[in-house]
Amino acid sequence: MANAAGVLVIVELADGKPISLVFEQLGLAKRLSEKLGGSVAVALLGSGVEAVAQDLIAQGADKVYVAEHPLLSDYQSDAWLPVVAKIVEAAAPAAILVGNTTLGTDLAPRLAFRLGAGVAMGCVEMNADGGKLQAVRSCFGNKAREKISFKTAVVVATIKPKSQEPFVRDGARSGETIKIAVDIQASAVRTTLISREKEKTEGVKLENASVVVAGGRGLGGPEGFRDLEKLAGLLKGAVGASRVAVDLGWVPPSWQIGLTGKTVTPEVYFAIGISGASHHLAGCGGSKAIVAINSDAEAAIFNDAKFGIIGDLKAIVPALIEEVRKAKA
Repeated sequence: MANAAGVLVIVELADGKPISLVFEQLGLAKRLSEKLGGSVAVALLGSGVEAVAQDLIAQGADKVYVAEHPLLSDYQSDAWLPVVAKIVEAAAPAAILVGNTTLGTDLAPRLAFRLGAGVAMGCVEMNADGGKLQAVRSCFGNKAREKISFKTAVVVATIKPKSQEPFVRDGARSGETIKIAVDIQASAVRTTLISREKEKTEGVKLENASVVVAGGRGLGGPEGFRDLEKLAGLLKGAVGASRVAVDLGWVPPSWQIGLTGKTVTPEVYFAIGISGASHHLAGCGGSKAIVAINSDAEAAIFNDAKFGIIGDLKAIVPALIEEVRKAKA
């Protein structure tokens, strides 16, 4: 793609609306486009999604490429890949940003292979130095960061949630909506989505919570999370967990925080009965303040905590709940 310039953001929807990561991608796209030249475009795929275009423009998009077809309603690589490639051909971007989600981590390498482009997964920073793109991502279990440069004219990158500042919404912005003709044969799609089950969640979503109360092996069992739920409820926060707690079946996988789970950046992160392994800190290290509660004075979590309490969790957590209740009263 000889005249590649600007940035293309691939939009992921949930319940017909862009996920919050899309707005982070648009914020990054605006900053990159100022250095790369060109505009910020978005690829909007689905069925009946054109109404979302104006919101994306208000969030920083200059052009919205809309591709609508019933087979695009749910992500299926056989249906999405050729359509996204067609949008890339029309937009001619230098950088293509995809969320580091289940959708993005499947689509990005496929798209890069088709385009002959460079690809970087799980990026936490991107920059353009002298017109050349560079990406930064965590490595060695979040103990270090690597800077990646590219030899290709086009780069595909997946962006980790909570790593970028979103563009400040401006309802007065104007942009262009471009419809893309889509011709997908059902026979070309090799997989069929039979059903989808969503876990019911109440209260604040873990990724969006300003307070997260997370528990690990030190809680001793699933009953230990009941107190954590009480504390999170009082603080209007959400409950999370370490990988060990999830692997033991104490809590659902959607609660997992860490390198192979979710990334959270709350104002306050309670790490209760969590040792502080690097793969867990990869998901919570960006928290404004970590409060560690652990019976092991040598636990690694204390190295990253702003506040620490050493002692019996079964005594400390109920006492903390009681003090929070008093303060709220």
